[in-house]
Amino acid sequence: MNKWYRLTLTGAAIFIATSSYAMEMQTRYVAKPLESHWNIIKDTPLECQLTHPIPHFGTAQFTSRASKKINLDFELKMNRPMGKTRNVTLISMPPSWRPGEKADRVTEIKFFQQFDGYIGGQVAWALLSELEKGRFPTFSYQAWRSRNERVEVALSSVLFQKKYDEFSQCIHRLLPYSFEDISFTILHYDRDSLQVNKASQKRLAQIAQYIRYNQDIDLVLVSTYTDGDGTKSERQNLSERRAKILRDYFKSLGLPENRIQVEGYGKRRPIADDSSPVGKEKNRRVVISLGRNRV
Repeated sequence: MNKWYRLTLTGAAIFIATSSYAMEMQTRYVAKPLESHWNIIKDTPLECQLTHPIPHFGTAQFTSRASKKINLDFELKMNRPMGKTRNVTLISMPPSWRPGEKADRVTEIKFFQQFDGYIGGQVAWALLSELEKGRFPTFSYQAWRSRNERVEVALSSVLFQKKYDEFSQCIHRLLPYSFEDISFTILHYDRDSLQVNKASQKRLAQIAQYIRYNQDIDLVLVSTYTDGDGTKSERQNLSERRAKILRDYFKSLGLPENRIQVEGYGKRRPIADDSSPVGKEKNRRVVISLGRNRV
């Protein structure tokens, strides 16, 4: 009798748990096979962007930008941003046509109130890896509008591979430096030379390359300085000639003249002891600063 009694309790517990689960509604957002589209919307040496529309929910977006380090950001852009901060379980789900495979929990993350869902770094790369395996990375969380509703948002791997190959090629072509890396630069001259020295030419070429691809550069400030050798007038003249050469150089890159401001300071404003060769070398410099629009 005791054995039967324990069995009855166990069955009741199972029934209650099942009923409780059934009471929680589940809403799933995922592109059907014929709706699944992956698109490369940015393919430049400065930025690569791969997007995937999710019907009735929003858009999944992967972004990698020019930088010293390989990087990846993922955003789940929602038509209606989260009304409350939610803990989110990221699950790798098998597609319906591979029923023998099991779902795998990837990690726990958090989506914040009034923001799109964001993931960076290794977890973002993991999303791409699961998609490449033909699986559906799925975000599962309690709906903020309904206590008894659970939301699942899945990325479809249908037609993913070809666009992912293009995205990977774009990442390979990204410049190995960012705007922050070249926005403030000090270059140097050999004595009495009008051109920056050999060591500085590579850096100047990097700045030029970035400007060619970036239409947002709205200001280039060029300030040239000399060492203290010679008269004030001679040094001022040399400094202004150097500044003019750089102004013409930036104009040749397609920048309008009104976005380029140059100034020659001659021997004024030394930054090192000009009585030593090392100090003179440091004083023979040009400071280049870039500004850009931010929308």
